[in-house]
Amino acid sequence: MTIRAAILRAAHQPFSIESVELDSPGPNEVLVRIAATGVCHSDWHLVSGATTHPMPVVPGHEGAGVVEAIGPGVTHVAVGDHVALNWAPNCGSCFYCLHGQHSLCSAFLEPIWAGTMMDGTTRLSQEGKPLYHFSGLACFAEKTVVPSQCCIPISKEVPLTIAALVGCAVTTGVGAALNTAKIKPGSSVVVYGVGGVGLSIVMGAMLAGASQILAIDRSESKISTAVSFGATAGIISGDNDIEWIRSQTEGRGADYVFEAVGIPSLQERCLPAVRPGGVIVFAGISPMGSATNLPGAILTRQEKTVMGSYYGSANPARDFPLYAELYLRGKLDLDRLVTRTYSLDQINEAYADMLSGDVARGVIVF
Repeated sequence: MTIRAAILRAAHQPFSIESVELDSPGPNEVLVRIAATGVCHSDWHLVSGATTHPMPVVPGHEGAGVVEAIGPGVTHVAVGDHVALNWAPNCGSCFYCLHGQHSLCSAFLEPIWAGTMMDGTTRLSQEGKPLYHFSGLACFAEKTVVPSQCCIPISKEVPLTIAALVGCAVTTGVGAALNTAKIKPGSSVVVYGVGGVGLSIVMGAMLAGASQILAIDRSESKISTAVSFGATAGIISGDNDIEWIRSQTEGRGADYVFEAVGIPSLQERCLPAVRPGGVIVFAGISPMGSATNLPGAILTRQEKTVMGSYYGSANPARDFPLYAELYLRGKLDLDRLVTRTYSLDQINEAYADMLSGDVARGVIVF
């Protein structure tokens, strides 16, 4: 079938909207009509060159839609189901899955980074030449074929724009707070970077019962948004933010400090921001090949813990429905995460808005 999709042919080029061919789903695969896809920094890393990937590629990894067809062997979803798409599918039987670390599943790692399906081929092509799938999803497109494990059924009461955000930003941020850090009630929390993921960390910290949530960002409007989401105070990122954090935490530093951007210099600022014995969580994706300098002597003498949080340490089959239910019960204010919606033809404008800091989360709707 012929569909329209956004294609990135090389780093440092704009997305182009073109007609491409999409094959029918094979065994254990699902055809999904995309309804919404979030505008996330992880796709922009392909443009900037911070993430290397086979090209030409159809990006898009924060999506939701409606099942249109299933391949042989698919039993957990049916035609007509609403699904949020999981960009870190898990097999349930490898070492990591059996140890409860589903986001680290090894079975899908190679094909996901190769930009293919599990059999090493793509379902996308153009003029007989393959187009690669980013994160196994390629959902900057009208329709996509994905491994069945990428499809998580979501209540039809949840708008598909919200289900899309559950597929990445919400799970990454709320999960970093609840699953990775396991914030204790009454704790103090700092969040560096309050875009879609950072705001989700703020909401996760509230769910965990944090008594103090401090937001730091380069954008005054984002800080105001974070306060409206539950942060107790905020400050523009700069030379005095460490002093300010300590002034807010009786001179100690925060119990938990989250970095939600993926900038090494910002990650380094987390070390003086956290108290001795406290926890630092990196939830943002840094450029491949970059390095973050965290002196071992300080980590040892002050017993500071540094944790990575990949996809919020999630088990998507468990967490997607949970976050959707919390949304329906009014416990997660996800409607306000969607600052602006765009058409697929406006994708380059959507990323310009994201980079300017004008939006919490943009969403492309189909």
